[in-house]
Amino acid sequence: MASTRTSLWRTLVELRGNPRACVWTEPLWGLSMALVLPYASVYMLALGLHDAQIGFLATVGMVSQVVFGLAGGIITDRLGRRATTAWFDVVAWVIPCILWAVAQDFWFFLAASLVNGALQVTQNSWDCLMVEDAERHQLTRIYSLVKVAADCSALFAPIAAVLVAQLGLEPAARILYVNAAVVMTVKIVWLYLWSHETRQGRVRMAATRGQSVWTLLAGYRGALGLLLRSRGSLLALAVAALFAAVTLVNGTFWQVVASQHLHVPDALLPFFPMVRSILSVTFFFTLIPLMTAAADLKRATLWGFGVYLAGQLLLVAIPAADGGATPTTYAFLGLCLLLDSFGAGMLFMLSESLVALHVDAGERSRVMALQRTVIMLAAAPFGWISGWLSGIDRTYPFVLTAALLVVGFALVLARWVPTDGHTEPVSA
Repeated sequence: MASTRTSLWRTLVELRGNPRACVWTEPLWGLSMALVLPYASVYMLALGLHDAQIGFLATVGMVSQVVFGLAGGIITDRLGRRATTAWFDVVAWVIPCILWAVAQDFWFFLAASLVNGALQVTQNSWDCLMVEDAERHQLTRIYSLVKVAADCSALFAPIAAVLVAQLGLEPAARILYVNAAVVMTVKIVWLYLWSHETRQGRVRMAATRGQSVWTLLAGYRGALGLLLRSRGSLLALAVAALFAAVTLVNGTFWQVVASQHLHVPDALLPFFPMVRSILSVTFFFTLIPLMTAAADLKRATLWGFGVYLAGQLLLVAIPAADGGATPTTYAFLGLCLLLDSFGAGMLFMLSESLVALHVDAGERSRVMALQRTVIMLAAAPFGWISGWLSGIDRTYPFVLTAALLVVGFALVLARWVPTDGHTEPVSA
């Protein structure tokens, strides 16, 4: 176990170039979006939105991501990984944060959701920027470090809790969104100055220079062919799509079920992501490296689906007390966080790594953009569906996620493709 911790620390210290820039600037997420995300859904409720509207906004956001995601490969190849990441981080985060900060009704949130879909462009370009010049054997550790950085960011949650306790939910959330816009701007500038264009990025910029958008769109046919002929890529796509759907539902309604069904006070809501993150970081330096050390990641993926499933079922089973949250409620929620932090952490790293391991290196940008588009299309309906279910019973969205995780477990069990670095068989 000591050696796995050492290898992760060693990777962090020894990273150079773009992987270092991407990983080391990621903790700024904690001083920006991570502070306010625990309040996003209950902030909407406070401004008069209802569950179905919140679920609809989640679906709209996913559909917007589909549109931007399809264009992401072209934009990334034309502008380059570095410039695309900078420009579209502004579009995807800074502008929506300003809209959320001044929101008055449903229409402000709708506009922000539409613009926030641009995150799929920058997710594609940022992934390429981070991994294209990295060593293949470092990929799982790099994605582990990204998850650790994101999880460490939740340690700043008490700042949000103090603001909510002192000012109330609505004014505190508005301040936190303004802060997020400012800090994200700092992160964008810092990453741009610290990074450089990748080797493959320069090749793609040269190859696409002077080509029309329609010609570049036609190139997706070749990328689609590569994707459909690769059994490993199709499996990675299915795993990532299921995980994206579960993440969408949890990100939208976990805080709602805690606040409205289990009667947890608003000021305590950010502590749950903080505890989840502390647990996740602990797992990333202990169990997860041990379980992902093997060349083939099948067993680790099965563990991720199985443990996450247990956490979702337990959340559904927690009894609600009419007089407010009880010590028993918090004990059960703590166990949910323990299970979720391991399962979601494992699946986050593995879903990203599987996509990166199976993708064709020469067409990484377009294939990954196509994959993300399919992932978002598959996940998009679950925002609206979970909103409708939450309007009936606030535990029902998590019955849905449990079913999705069962599907994922069965799929990995039946259709696994090895990731040991050998050339995979290509289907006809």
